Amino acid sequence: MSVVSRAARRHRRGDAQELSITAFMNLMVVLVPFLLITAVFSRLTILELNLPSSSQAVAETPQAINLEIHVREGRIETADRSSGLLRAFPDIDGKRDIAGLGRFLADEIKPRFPDLDAATILMEPQIPYDTVVQVMDAVRVRAVVENGRQTQQELFPEISIGDAPALKGGK
Repeated sequence: MSVVSRAARRHRRGDAQELSITAFMNLMVVLVPFLLITAVFSRLTILELNLPSSSQAVAETPQAINLEIHVREGRIETADRSSGLLRAFPDIDGKRDIAGLGRFLADEIKPRFPDLDAATILMEPQIPYDTVVQVMDAVRVRAVVENGRQTQQELFPEISIGDAPALKGGK
């Protein structure tokens, strides 16, 4: 009886069924080219920043200016680390005067110190990220129109960031 039951079991199971992967292969044929094509169009832009450590000494630049941009509540200040405030750009109708900052850096600071490439951006903690990015863009490059074409003029591409020093007298 054990011989018959084995044969009966084998007959009931039938031949082993093959796994159908046609649907999976169709999915891969469509998905792989799609992912490859979209990977080409997605671009990642990274801006390299210098983050000073607390143990690092501040290096003096040979240009006799250490440019600092302080982003504060209600204004943006440009300063020299050794001599102090150069110019302040108060907010206009609640909006940051980033265009004024860019003009000042391009028209007054860069011509006086053409070899200077470094600037430090110091922010108060409550400054929105969007403002930080706009200030960084204004410090790094300036849009210039030459012969009807818009190009970018490099201003201070070596950016360091940090916390703004506390103001004397409270705020």
